[in-house]
Formats: sequence, C-alpha cells, structure tokens
Amino acid sequence: QVQLVESGGGLVQPGGSLRLSCAASGRINGMGWFRQAPGKQRELVAHITNGGSTNYADSVKGRFTITRDNAKNTVYLQMDSLKPEDTAVYYCNAGDWVTGRLVWGQGTQVTVSS
Repeated sequence: QVQLVESGGGLVQPGGSLRLSCAASGRINGMGWFRQAPGKQRELVAHITNGGSTNYADSVKGRFTITRDNAKNTVYLQMDSLKPEDTAVYYCNAGDWVTGRLVWGQGTQVTVSS
C-alpha cells in the first residue's frame, strides 16, 4: 500500500527558495504537487509522469521545477523566486501503480512573507 511522506516547507521571504520532497513507500506512477490557499480551490501546481513528462500551473511556470528520482521513489518541488501569493498548504499526490488509487500526503505549509 502506497503511503507518501512529505518534507520541506516553512517560512521564507519573498524571492527566496524552498524545496519540497515527497517519498513514496510503494511503487507509484505519476506524481504531483497541489496547493490550497484559504478561500481558494485546491489547484494543481506541477505534475510529472513516470516517464518524466511535466506540466505546471501558469502561475508557477519558470519559477518551480518538479523532478523525480525513481531510484529513491521520491518527487521534489524546487520553488524559486517565491511570491506571497504562493502561500498555501502544499499536498503531494501519487498514483498507486498496483491499484491505480490516488494517494495524498498530509500537506505541508509554505508561507512566503517578509
């Protein structure tokens, strides 16, 4: 059974950087990062397939980079040039290779503020 363990997040100043990590305990397919700010719908931030294809929300293109290390079964989200509007709870998501069921991490808070 796939489980996701997230790490990273925290408080950073505008223009700063953070790196989020999400390690899967079992075999997974595509992985992605979502975020949800107060009063807003949860939105896709970035996604990467098991083949390495990526897509990004328009709001983060050029600033965020999603990568995966298949040997470690881990996905990363490198966040650069952070803006206050990036403040949200970030959730890791992955597809269970065996069952096809979507699995979610618990979420980690990212706060961009002076």
